[in-house]
Amino acid sequence: MSYTEATVQLLSPQGTLVENDLSAPYLPLIEKLDDAALKDFHRHMVVIRRFDIEAGNLQRQGQLALWIPSLGQEGAQVGSAFAARPQDHIFPAYREHVVGRIRGLDVMKIIEMLRGQSHGGWIPAETGNFHLYTLVIGSQSLHATGYAMGQKFEGADEATMVYFGDGATSQGDVSEALVFGASYQAPIVYFLQNNHWAISVPVDRQSRTPLYLRPSGFGIPGVQIDGNDVLAAYAVTTANLDAARSGQGPRFIEALTYRMGAHTSSDDPTKYREREEEQFWSERDPIARFETYLKSKGADDAFFSEVAAEAEDLAADIRARTFALEAPPASKVFANVYTDPHPGVDAEAAWQAAYEASFDGESA
Repeated sequence: MSYTEATVQLLSPQGTLVENDLSAPYLPLIEKLDDAALKDFHRHMVVIRRFDIEAGNLQRQGQLALWIPSLGQEGAQVGSAFAARPQDHIFPAYREHVVGRIRGLDVMKIIEMLRGQSHGGWIPAETGNFHLYTLVIGSQSLHATGYAMGQKFEGADEATMVYFGDGATSQGDVSEALVFGASYQAPIVYFLQNNHWAISVPVDRQSRTPLYLRPSGFGIPGVQIDGNDVLAAYAVTTANLDAARSGQGPRFIEALTYRMGAHTSSDDPTKYREREEEQFWSERDPIARFETYLKSKGADDAFFSEVAAEAEDLAADIRARTFALEAPPASKVFANVYTDPHPGVDAEAAWQAAYEASFDGESA
């Protein structure tokens, strides 16, 4: 599945602005972006890709139990993340590394989680309302919908956005989330990153129709965008979040993108993908096309060199901090089970401490 006649695209694969009936409503939102904002888009895409590659290398070297790459999906993620306001809440799946970074997450927290150093990852209130990764496919759509219903009941000037993949749309949880989101007219944007593969199952086997049409059966407007176009991701998500936030009910965005790497470090995509397909999408790389666009607007080599150096600095920092990690104390398992202290958890923690102390003085 590739682009369709309904795909909203603001930036062509050649890096030029697209002006047509589909892009016209969104171009004014792009015109409001200054050069600094545009450069931030590029900076985050490049830096997170370098982080992603470094994390994959660390996994291959035995430093991580698993790695989940986002290679190729940077445009969809960066554009949509910048569209959210600070008060909005973000519910990721498990591949939205750059969304977390934009919201203030130290991506080392992702490394720690996938290394087994933590049992949750981070506290959303401290990371720009960026909630925890969810490895149970599609279940975060229900968490997000419930949160958005609460926002509606409280009359808050905020919205929720939830990320999931094309494979998740085959899960009942997502359909149930759409039912409740529509029924309660919750202020939520369902952001589908259609990267064309649910591990080894292609999207055209999962759905005989474009996925952006599916929510219409629930009474939710859907739109399909070029997910490798960071400008389209930003503008369309901005418009849809504004609509949700203003009481117009839920919205659904299907971002057509491509997982250029493996599903996870446990996967071998050469077993099920064709080189022609990979070549097609590599020619639509979100970073390459945006770099061309920035150069047309006057960005010089010094800027791109600065970004590349920042990316290398982050990769080196992540590598050094990973090798410096020590095994956490057993008591960490009792942290953050509840928001407030709980006597049951306190009793279990005391028992664990006493049990460990009973081995003091024994020979190894």
